[in-house]
Amino acid sequence: MKLCLGIDVGTSGVRMAVMNGNELVSMTRAEHLPKKRNEIDANDWWSAVENCLRKQIADLKEKRVDPLAIRGIAVDGTSGSMVLTNAALTPVSPGLMYNSSGFDTEAAIIAQQAPKVHITQGTNSALARAMRLVRLSVEPPAHLLHQADFIAAKLMAKGGHSDFNNALKTGFDPEPEMWPDWIGAVIDPAILPKVHNPGAPIAKISKKIALEFELSPDTIIHAGTTDSIAAFLACAPLEEGVAVTSLGSTLAIKLLNTKRIDDPAVGLYSHKLNNLWLVGGASNTGGAVLKAFFSDEDLRALSQQIDINNPTHLGFYPLLAKGERFPINDPDLAPKLAPRPKSDARFLQAILEGITDIEARCYDAIAARGGRRPKKIITAGGGAQNETWTALRARIIGIPLGQTKQPEAAIGAASLVLDR
Repeated sequence: MKLCLGIDVGTSGVRMAVMNGNELVSMTRAEHLPKKRNEIDANDWWSAVENCLRKQIADLKEKRVDPLAIRGIAVDGTSGSMVLTNAALTPVSPGLMYNSSGFDTEAAIIAQQAPKVHITQGTNSALARAMRLVRLSVEPPAHLLHQADFIAAKLMAKGGHSDFNNALKTGFDPEPEMWPDWIGAVIDPAILPKVHNPGAPIAKISKKIALEFELSPDTIIHAGTTDSIAAFLACAPLEEGVAVTSLGSTLAIKLLNTKRIDDPAVGLYSHKLNNLWLVGGASNTGGAVLKAFFSDEDLRALSQQIDINNPTHLGFYPLLAKGERFPINDPDLAPKLAPRPKSDARFLQAILEGITDIEARCYDAIAARGGRRPKKIITAGGGAQNETWTALRARIIGIPLGQTKQPEAAIGAASLVLDR
């Protein structure tokens, strides 16, 4: 038996999936540690992975599956979250998450150097975030590592590697497969990673990690991907016109298209996936807004009281704080969650309608720029389990909806290792 392990470093925690071909063998989860002050410590990402990996190995043993059978590992992480480290992989900056913004000085420098339509434009761009990290660094950095890169580096005890998908927003161009000529004018190219095709083998696991977690020293660490692409790989066939909406803490949409479409003005970009382009973007709306107002039990009970054929017409734009990425790219966009209806069920309905309206606008943005309309939308994430929301989405969006039996991004990460 040859097993592969997928590690998903998500917004709220870490999930792992062990796969035997297309068969799920085991899955475990661990929460992130609470934030210290208002900073992100990248070592906490690693601690959560260590915790989850211990649970994963214990679960395999309980199932009488030998952990030594794991021969490949791939990691996905939240797109645009990153940290700077020294050569020993010790963080020399705080971590900055995908939704951090306000990098006006850095954005102005990028605007002078990069093409005006480039994905790195804007005060919330990943490249601007990386430049801010350099300013925050307590010593000269050796590596700029995206969240998935950092975990993979810890597993290999070797930094300096990334993948097409994570590196895209930092400026890497997947068509010529190289960093642009102008990149050296905004950031030191020496700290930029070598970029690999997702799933490509990079190096063996470190002997120390293999010994600590009872893994084979011959286990190969493969290039990973972003969380939303991993979610796509977990649940969708690689066919043109297939789309995936991930209803997790945030909302992410992806559509397989023959044409590359990039428009940073609205936060739209394309990832290379085999001979197709995965077009889409991510909004700051999503399940995190719901959980700010309702418990899981409230969501279940109140959803049953909603009449989807009696819309609220309140036009909510549900965000937890100001700032949006897609389909509006505006770090100053304010939430709209008022007026609040007296009925909690109507308030929930208005939020669900608002999130769904944003989803529809995302697909409209692709079509308006020459992309095709989805022939089917597969839904992943916790929101896919809410039948009322699914019915509401079907009415508003008007495109056939489907669900996946294996919606976890960790499964998509593991799939990168298959056939490698």
